[in-house]
Amino acid sequence: MKLSADVQAFAARLGHGFTDPALLIRALTHPSFTTTGQENNQRLEFLGDRVLGLVIAEALMEADPHAPEGQLSPRFHVLVNKETCAEVAREIALGDVLKLGRSEMQSGGRRKEALLGDAMEAVIAAVYRDAGFDAARAVIRKHWLGRVKSVEADAKDAKTALQEWAQARGLPPPSYELRKQEGDGHEFIFHMAAVLANGKEAVGKARRKKLAEHEAARALLTRLDG
Repeated sequence: MKLSADVQAFAARLGHGFTDPALLIRALTHPSFTTTGQENNQRLEFLGDRVLGLVIAEALMEADPHAPEGQLSPRFHVLVNKETCAEVAREIALGDVLKLGRSEMQSGGRRKEALLGDAMEAVIAAVYRDAGFDAARAVIRKHWLGRVKSVEADAKDAKTALQEWAQARGLPPPSYELRKQEGDGHEFIFHMAAVLANGKEAVGKARRKKLAEHEAARALLTRLDG
């Protein structure tokens, strides 16, 4: 199988030359593009998530040999979550080569956080299946090592941190409210508010409600005292 010029360019950005190009094509094929029984990237996504996790865990332990598990774990979750996978996917323009069905194409699938994150994991698995663990590690380290070095030492999910802040002060957990939704069916922007029982709140915006909630929590944490 010969790869098209745009997929070859993607493989170059990724940093891996495929012996079996069919693996890369499968990794780039969303279920919406296939019919029942045809191969898509879901099984590869499952495998890629595990390969990514092992490499990142290893890299974190190397980067900070003395950090206890309680510090490594939140950093790990920041580095392997769908948002980070989607960030990497955007950096190498993975969305440009995704094979999507008509409905996903029309709804802006090439920009969707979840689709990009899933496809990035599938591509990692394709590298692993094509050339083994060392090749997959090399690709992951190429695109994640800077993040491993810069992740905050006390990295923590913003919503979790905000909930802990509230509980430590005898407040109920924060609530999240949709304040505004803009855009059309192709590209919604959600404005979500994080609200505390003491009346303090902040708004975050993103293309996904969950991510907007995290942005709101992060914004509110920066405004709170001690």
